[in-house]
Amino acid sequence: MSLDKVPSAPRCAPAADFYKAAGYRAEESVGYLMKRVMLSIVAQADKRLGEHGLTSAQWGPLMRLQSSGGSTVAELARWLQIDAGAMTRLLDRLEKKGLCKRVRSTEDRRVVRVELTPDGEAAISAVPAVLAEVMNAHLAGFSKTEWQAMKAYLTRMLKTGDALREAP
Repeated sequence: MSLDKVPSAPRCAPAADFYKAAGYRAEESVGYLMKRVMLSIVAQADKRLGEHGLTSAQWGPLMRLQSSGGSTVAELARWLQIDAGAMTRLLDRLEKKGLCKRVRSTEDRRVVRVELTPDGEAAISAVPAVLAEVMNAHLAGFSKTEWQAMKAYLTRMLKTGDALREAP
């Protein structure tokens, strides 16, 4: 199943009735399991990318900068889902390592863009291969059909979550 064929999340669909307060066990919830998987992926990626001097807090924004060709500080903070203060501290560390630079807009001095430096480009070059290997290791035993279905289900959950956030 391709991602462009994922059914749209219904905006007003009734909530599912899978979980009950009586007998609810957090460790059996989809959210808990997704979080555990994500923590495992990040831990494995961090272990591998530590050899390149990068942590998950660092390679995430660097990859975003690489794919977007640069970004504003506010856009990066939204994408990473962190507050402005945390974003500033993270950028301070990345700049100190020489991996990115902040450039004030000439049109609007309030806007600050973040760009990769040549050292940042070099540092991020190993990340896609490492992440592909880590993800593939976590998907051991899955068929291509199962992998595509899981992506479709998670995409649908994300769309539903977006609709819930946007609802009045």
